[in-house]
Amino acid sequence: MDLLRGVNLYLVGMMGVGKTTVGRILARELNYRFFDTDAVIAQVANESIADIFATQGEEAFRELETQVLGQLSAYTNLVVATGGGTILRLTNWSYLHHGIVVWLDVPVDQLCDRLREDTTRPLLRDGEIKSKLETLWQQRERFYAQADVRVSANIRETPEVVAARAIEHIKKVLKSKIGNDIN
Repeated sequence: MDLLRGVNLYLVGMMGVGKTTVGRILARELNYRFFDTDAVIAQVANESIADIFATQGEEAFRELETQVLGQLSAYTNLVVATGGGTILRLTNWSYLHHGIVVWLDVPVDQLCDRLREDTTRPLLRDGEIKSKLETLWQQRERFYAQADVRVSANIRETPEVVAARAIEHIKKVLKSKIGNDIN
């Protein structure tokens, strides 16, 4: 996709939407490198995300997340899967806007089905999962809506189908931006 010219793609969305899986496919299709900010944070901190939350708290995790995002945004030809809460910090948007922000959007009911057995997510540890996801969604939706591209998906679609649709949406956005730049 020559239209990208090396511009990074940043995938945002709720936990469990498939940012990492779809991101790997996009990176392969675009001949880009792939990074998952959570994986980079865990590697840098030498402990799991759950352990960082437990020992240092969410604020310390968010600070590491911002540092990692800042470092990654200095490069080009990347697809970056971000954590679900990355969009909550204004500073992070300054990094995200160096590239194209792609919001992977999956309905909360489907996320509940997908995440019901997942015990690794610190924000879903205590309480009823659907209620927690709905609360997170309400807090975050207005931030996700600031993305350049929104790709609505459902859990019955393969990640390959979602990635292909993302590429089509990205092409439309890029073509409209190029058209606006010319006019």
